Amino acid sequence: MMKKTNKSSKIKDFRNFLYLTWKHLKLPNPTPIQYDIADYLANGSTRCIISAFRGVGKSWITASYVLWRLLLDENLNILVVSASKNRADDFSTFCLRLMSEMTILKHLYPKGDQRQSKISFDVATAGASQQPSVKSLGITSQLTGSRADIIIADDVETSGNTQTQFMRDKLSESIKEFEAIIKPKENSRIVFLGTPQVEQSIYNKLQERGYKIRYWTARYPSEKQLLSYGSNLAPRIGNTWQTELIGKPTDPSRFDEKDLLDREASYGRIGFNMQYQLDSSLSDLNRYPLKLSDLSVITLNPDNAPEKVIWASSPELQYNDLPCVGMQGDAYYRPMQVQGTYLPYSGCVMSIDPSGKGKDETAYCVTKFLNGNIYLADIGGFNSGYSEHTLSKLVEVAKKHKVKKILIEDNFGQGMFTELLKPYLIKEYPCTTEEIRQTVNKHRRILDTLEPIIAQHRLIVCPSVIRKDYEETNAMYPAETALRYQLFYQISRMQKGANVLTHDDRIDALQMSCYYWIQQLAKDQDMAFRDRKEEQFRVEVERYFGEPEPQTWIKI
Repeated sequence: MMKKTNKSSKIKDFRNFLYLTWKHLKLPNPTPIQYDIADYLANGSTRCIISAFRGVGKSWITASYVLWRLLLDENLNILVVSASKNRADDFSTFCLRLMSEMTILKHLYPKGDQRQSKISFDVATAGASQQPSVKSLGITSQLTGSRADIIIADDVETSGNTQTQFMRDKLSESIKEFEAIIKPKENSRIVFLGTPQVEQSIYNKLQERGYKIRYWTARYPSEKQLLSYGSNLAPRIGNTWQTELIGKPTDPSRFDEKDLLDREASYGRIGFNMQYQLDSSLSDLNRYPLKLSDLSVITLNPDNAPEKVIWASSPELQYNDLPCVGMQGDAYYRPMQVQGTYLPYSGCVMSIDPSGKGKDETAYCVTKFLNGNIYLADIGGFNSGYSEHTLSKLVEVAKKHKVKKILIEDNFGQGMFTELLKPYLIKEYPCTTEEIRQTVNKHRRILDTLEPIIAQHRLIVCPSVIRKDYEETNAMYPAETALRYQLFYQISRMQKGANVLTHDDRIDALQMSCYYWIQQLAKDQDMAFRDRKEEQFRVEVERYFGEPEPQTWIKI
C-alpha cells in the first residue's frame, strides 16, 4: 500500500509522467526546456499562453499532458483544438496509441461500447457524459455545442490561416467561442500553445484579454529583447542569462548553434525572430517604410489612363474584398478621384529577374507609364528555372501587354538568360531587350527606388494584379511558404539590412521596372531643361538684336 502511495505522489508531478512517456517512445530524456514547459503547462494560470520556439516538441508534450490529467481525474472533459482537422486527427490517434501501449494508462483505454474515434474518445473508467473525455477539432470546425473543463489550443495559428486581415479576424472570432465552451469552474483552464506565425499574432491580442504568456526562446536574447520580454521570459532562461550567453542556444541538445544558423538562413531574419525568438514586436509599422495603404488601387485600362489620379485613404474608399497581406491596420484604397481625359500610356516595359533551379522564382513585372505615375499591370513568377515552359510563358505575357522593351537582370549566367529568351521572342513577339546589371546592395536598392514612389502615391495597381499575386502563389506553394513569394507581402515586410526576406524575386522585378521609369523621367526632365534653356537664349538674342529680318532670296 505504501508503495502505491509513493508511486501516486510521484505521478502527480507532470514532469515525471513526461519522463515515462519519453522513455516509452524511446526518446532521449526530456530537455531542461521541455521540463520547464511541462511544469508551466501543469501549473500555469487558468488563462495562459505557452509561446515556445518551433520544433521544441510542444504537441507531444501536450498529448502527454492530456493523458496525465485523465490519469489523475478520469471524469474530465478535454477539448483539443488544432489548426486543421488532420492535425486534430493525428493528436487523437497519438493519444489512443499511448493509452493502448503504456502500462500505466491501459486501464483508461475505451471499452467496446464507448466512443473511440479520431475525433473523440472516452476513457474506460469515466462516468456517463454527453461529452467525450477527449475531443479534437480543427479551429474551423463547429465548436458550438462542445463543453470542456480544459481547452488546449495547440498551434491554432498557422501561416496559412493568418495571411490576410480577414483571416486573422476570422481566427480571432473563433477563439472567442472558447469562453462559451469552457465550464464555469474555478479550476477550468484554457491553454494556448504555439509559435507566432505573423507579426500580428493572435497571441498579442490574447494578452490584452488577460492571458498570461511565457516565452521560451531558441537563443539567449539580446539585452534589448530581454527588456521587451520582461517577466514573461521563462525563468529557466531568464535566471541563467548572462551577457556572454547572448545568441547561444538555450536548448543545445535540441538545436545547436549550427542548426540554428541553418534555420535562420532558411527562414530569414524576420521569420527566424518570430518563430525561434518569438519576437513579434516587428509589427511596428514604423519599422517598415513601404505601406500598402500608400498605393492607389484602380481597375486599369490596357491602353490608356487618366491624366491625374488623386490618392486618399478614407474608410469609405477601402477595399474590403481584396486579400490584404499587409501589417495590422494596413489596407488598400481606391483613389479619391481621377481627373482629366484618358491618354495613351507613354510606354510599357517588362522586367525579368531570372533564377536557376533553386527555390527562387523567375519573376516578372509589367509596368506602364503616364504623367509621372507608374501603373502596375501584371506580376508573376515561375519556379521552373529557365525551362521551355518559363520562356514561352514570359513571351506570352510580353505579347499580351504589348510590351515595348524587356529588361533582364544579367547577374544570372552573364547574359545567358537573355540569349535563351531571344529565339522565343523572334518566333512569337519580336521585342527589344536590355540587360540590367545590378551592383548596389539589393535591399538598399529596392528601398531607395520604391520608397519615394510609393510614399508619393505614384505606384498605381490594378486589383486583378493583387488577386493574381495572392491566388497564384497559394496554388504554387505550400501554405507555410506561399506568403513569402507574394509581391505585396514582400513590399510590406521590406526593410533595410540583409536577409530580411527569404524570397524577394517579385519585388526585385518591380524595382527594376520602376527604376527604368525613374531614369526615363530624369532624361525627359533633362531634355525639357535643355529645351527651356535654348528657348530662353533665343528670346534673349531676339530681345538684344531685335526681330531678325526675313531672308531675301535672289532668283538666278
